[in-house]
Amino acid sequence: MRNKLTVGLLLFIPAMAFADPSTWSLPDADEWPEALRLFALMTLLGLTPALLIMLSSFTRIIVVLSILRTALGLQQTPPNMVLMSLALFLTCMTMMPVANRIYTESFIPWEAHQISTETALLHAQKPIRAFLLRQTREKDVRQMAFLAKAPLPKRAEDVQFHYLVPAFLLSELQTAFQIGFMIFLPFLLVDLVVSGILMTMGMMMVPPMSIALPIKLLLFVLIDGWSLVVQSLVGSFHGV
Repeated sequence: MRNKLTVGLLLFIPAMAFADPSTWSLPDADEWPEALRLFALMTLLGLTPALLIMLSSFTRIIVVLSILRTALGLQQTPPNMVLMSLALFLTCMTMMPVANRIYTESFIPWEAHQISTETALLHAQKPIRAFLLRQTREKDVRQMAFLAKAPLPKRAEDVQFHYLVPAFLLSELQTAFQIGFMIFLPFLLVDLVVSGILMTMGMMMVPPMSIALPIKLLLFVLIDGWSLVVQSLVGSFHGV
């Protein structure tokens, strides 16, 4: 099989050499900008998952939703796909002002050939940088600057982007765990109360989870828990 493929390639290369040049030649100079735009778009699409995690509110939202599922005592309900979808839509809601600024200040002038690609990237960085600074703790920025052996920034404008991003992620994890603790605490109390009652009644063979789970679900539904969690998550982002 390998020999057949080799022979086929050897026959294909001369055919390309003697083929009509119009069928395989490089684009004209006038077509290069469009080709470069397509290449940039494909590259951006490939980096979208990483950018979504590093430069948006997605990390905080998905961590809090995962902690909520654990606090309820549910293993795979809601499924991961549902949590991811909800986190993505909430991320779109919270990041929409930033996206609008990037579109109006960077993409539209670049599409109209009013600014260069480098200038467009600088303009796109400004709203993202402002969002990251609003959500990042100062101590995390100082820690990243110390680890990078860089001078401590005196102003927010002096914070380098390459250690602002990890500082932002640390702050997001810290905030997500704080919110998760506040969510986890009442469900933990329910587990303790149910376990104490079962011990008092001598029903030590009954799994506490089988009693606590429906109680936690009932309480969560009665207080409209999903709405409270979503409102708290969206409201936890400063100045978005």
